[in-house]
Amino acid sequence: MTDTKPPGHLKPARIDQVAGAAGTGRDTAGGAGEPGTEDTPVPVGATGVGTAGTKRTRRSTRSAGAGAARTGASPDPAADLGFSGDPGRHGDLDDGMLHAQRTWDASLATNRLDDQGVTLERQRVETRGVTAGVGLLVDGWPEDVRRCVESVIEHTGAHVLALDLGNVDGAGDVLAELAERHPERITDWHVSETPHWRGGTATWGESRAKLLRLDESEVHVLMETNVVLRGDALTPLIAAVVEGAVAAGWRGLNPVAAEEPEPGRESTGEVGPRTVWREAAPGTVRALSGELIAVRRAQAFGALPEDARYGRYADLELSLALPGRLVVPHQRLPVTLLGRHDVAGDYAERESRRNYDGVLRRLRAS
Repeated sequence: MTDTKPPGHLKPARIDQVAGAAGTGRDTAGGAGEPGTEDTPVPVGATGVGTAGTKRTRRSTRSAGAGAARTGASPDPAADLGFSGDPGRHGDLDDGMLHAQRTWDASLATNRLDDQGVTLERQRVETRGVTAGVGLLVDGWPEDVRRCVESVIEHTGAHVLALDLGNVDGAGDVLAELAERHPERITDWHVSETPHWRGGTATWGESRAKLLRLDESEVHVLMETNVVLRGDALTPLIAAVVEGAVAAGWRGLNPVAAEEPEPGRESTGEVGPRTVWREAAPGTVRALSGELIAVRRAQAFGALPEDARYGRYADLELSLALPGRLVVPHQRLPVTLLGRHDVAGDYAERESRRNYDGVLRRLRAS
C-alpha cells in the first residue's frame, strides 16, 4: 500500500498545543525509562506541596512551669506545625490544620500513584478506533526477537508487521513460530536477502520503507528488536500523535554544539563546530531516538531515509525530515532496552558517518 490519504481518526498536526509539550502542573515523573548520563539532562520532579506561608497555630503547653508565654524563636518550629523528624511526635491530634494537612498529603500520595493509570485509561479511550502497526526488522538475535514480539502481543493491541532478512542465526524461524501461534496479531514476511551489514543486499532504509508501505495503519511504529515492553508503552505515544504531534517517541534528543570540532573535519566553514546529541527532557524535542517511535504514516512517506544502509543516525535524519512537532510524553513509559545489537568490523563506523552526513545537511538547512 502506498496511499498517503489523510488518516481518518487523527487530528491535523499542529504547531502549538501538542500533547506532552507542556506540563500539567502535577508532580508526575516523565521521560525515558533509563536514567540519564553525565551529559544527559534529567528532568527534575516537582517537590510537592510545601508549608511556606502557613500561619503558625497557637499551641497549649502541658508541661509544668510552662504557663508563661514563650518568646523568641521556636526551638522546634516543625513541631509547631505538626511535623517533626521524631517518629514519636505527631503534633496535636486536635489541631484542625494538622488534620487537613494530613488529609491533603494522603490524597496527593494516592493521586500520584493513580495518576499514571488514570491517564493511560483516558488515553485508551481517546485513541480507540485509531489503527496502529508495529514494524520490526528481524536480522538476527533470535532470543531478543522472541522477547520483543511477545511483549508487544502481551501488553498492546497493535498489529505486528515483521520482515525477516535471511533468517540470520535462526531469528526468522523464531518469527515464523510466533506468527503461527498468533496469526491474528502478526503478519510476517521472509526474504532470502541478508542484511547489508552482513554482506547482503537488504539495507535498513529499503527494508523500513517496505514495512511502511505494507502497513495500512494510521500510526506506524518503528521498533527495534532489542526493545521489550513491560506494559502498554504504545498508547501514550499514539495519544500524542492523535492530539497533533507528527511523531512521538520513548526518548528525545536535542543537538548541542560541542567545544571541540568534529574529528576529521574543519571547525570553520559550513560544517562549524561538532554537534553532540544529548537526551532531552519530556515535551517537544528536536529528534527522536529510533528504538521506539510512533509516527503518522502519511507523513513518514518522503521523510524516511531510504538510502540509509544501516540504522544508526537514520532515526535522526528521519526526525529532522518530518513536517511537524516531535514529542516525548511526560509519563514514564514501561520500556526496557536489551543489549546493543553491534556489528563487527568498521562497517558501523563507516555507515554511521555516511548517515550522519545526511543529518548535518538537514541541520544546516533548518
